[in-house]
Amino acid sequence: MTIPRIYSPESLEKKTSCELGADNLHYLKQVMRLKQGDRIHVFDGFGCAFEATIKLFSEKTVIADLGKALPAMKKDIQITLAQAIPKAKKMDGIVKSAAELGADIIIPFEAARSIGHITREKSPAKVTRWQKIAMEAARSSHSTHITQVDRVLSFAEMISSAPEKSLKLIFWEEESQKTIRDVLTDRNHDAVKNFFIVVGPEGGFSKDEVEKAKNAGCLSVTLGKQILKVETAAAAILTMIQYERGFFGKKSQEGKNDFL
Repeated sequence: MTIPRIYSPESLEKKTSCELGADNLHYLKQVMRLKQGDRIHVFDGFGCAFEATIKLFSEKTVIADLGKALPAMKKDIQITLAQAIPKAKKMDGIVKSAAELGADIIIPFEAARSIGHITREKSPAKVTRWQKIAMEAARSSHSTHITQVDRVLSFAEMISSAPEKSLKLIFWEEESQKTIRDVLTDRNHDAVKNFFIVVGPEGGFSKDEVEKAKNAGCLSVTLGKQILKVETAAAAILTMIQYERGFFGKKSQEGKNDFL
């Protein structure tokens, strides 16, 4: 039987036990049908993970004793995905795949050609939903880090939020000079550890948005002649970056991929 991985809402650093809350109480007791003394793995989303033993089921929570620390995944790069909000529930799938592929931060934003729009009233609930999806993705992919989903921003707010020393890339289907491969194999970018990638909505970016992004320090790049659906593009970009610079291209000391 696979040992369940459970998210702790509090940091586990320097802890010997932890409280796992009502949601995990239902999952462990009713869904997994575990009992006192059964083993689980607990992680906190900040890089700490432990073998643990269920100590107590109460009416409202689960108490677990922490044991041996589990190896944490070493992250050589940091990736922020700025994703224009697509229509319907496509964002759910984008968040899930991006979290599984190691995005550290996801910034949803409104673009000029966004088909899906979120009212200010509904925005917090949407972000909460996406954060839960990111947490579940971390659990299922055995990551010790949880992707942070930020609040919904405007295009201008999103561009201005990019870290100063990051490599900022905006993906535009009309770009004809520079591909993502050109950027990732450019020796001038060998020292880059922080990537800020901007992906548009179904209708793509307007020329005005691309110009504003370039003026803010973004490089305009293309994925090539093949046009990808919005729900596929971010996953493809993250995979390429992780292959060239991240966990898909790095081997752990045991000779295995860090994420597997």
